[in-house]
Amino acid sequence: MRNLIHLWDINGVKINLSKYGLIGRRLIVPSPSYTTTEESVEGRPGSIVLGKQLNPRPLTAIFIVEASDYADVLLLRDELFNLFRDKFYVGEVDQPGKRWLVECEAQWELDRININTSSIEVPLTARKGLSESVETSLTPFEWDANMWQWGMGIPYDDYSYEHTTNKFKIYNAGTEIVDPRYMELKITIKGSATEYVELINLTTGETYRYNGVLQAGDTLVIDKLRSTKNSLSVFRDTNKKLITLAPGPNDFEIIGASVERISFDFRFYYV
Repeated sequence: MRNLIHLWDINGVKINLSKYGLIGRRLIVPSPSYTTTEESVEGRPGSIVLGKQLNPRPLTAIFIVEASDYADVLLLRDELFNLFRDKFYVGEVDQPGKRWLVECEAQWELDRININTSSIEVPLTARKGLSESVETSLTPFEWDANMWQWGMGIPYDDYSYEHTTNKFKIYNAGTEIVDPRYMELKITIKGSATEYVELINLTTGETYRYNGVLQAGDTLVIDKLRSTKNSLSVFRDTNKKLITLAPGPNDFEIIGASVERISFDFRFYYV
């Protein structure tokens, strides 16, 4: 029987399903749902939509559980209780490039098929309501490595995520804005600056500024909400602004510094 589900622990390490007697049969992924904020205006028909928020996504992972005998079924059941107690990642074997961060909050039970075989339907919640790429932008786009797939928006053009110039493009292949407040985004800058460094996303109009000197060998890192220089926090020396990545190409410019190398390490996110 062919397995159709991948599992990874919270650190991204793939889980050996055979250890738990599991064979993934189906991952049910429903369409997204939204909560809208509306306002009615007197004298105007209908309502005005002020905002639209993506809701958490309920997924269901269906497995066959194979054991050597009934006593083994009970042992595996208890191991599965522990396996599904914490957050983990789930994905489909036939979509090897995407995964979902999920947790199991509702009860489930073994449905006995025969003395050695049972089935389970594990209810899962993807809080973000989004899937994400298994690999990051700094992973080579090698199709034969089974890390990427069709339908991920991977560019055919010669986009790079490491640059040595002050003007460049960064391509976000996902359908969603990459927001470092709740998504992975690590920007590493090596170069020299006498007074300040400004990183400007011309596509979104956002500017990050570090008010400090960079010397040869210094490394400025913007990792989600943190800013460090040579591993020491310099957040207070910044303008306390964030850089996001719009879907598609983002045009960037760096001023105030001579760039030796800049890299963008992030995942792509999909509705």
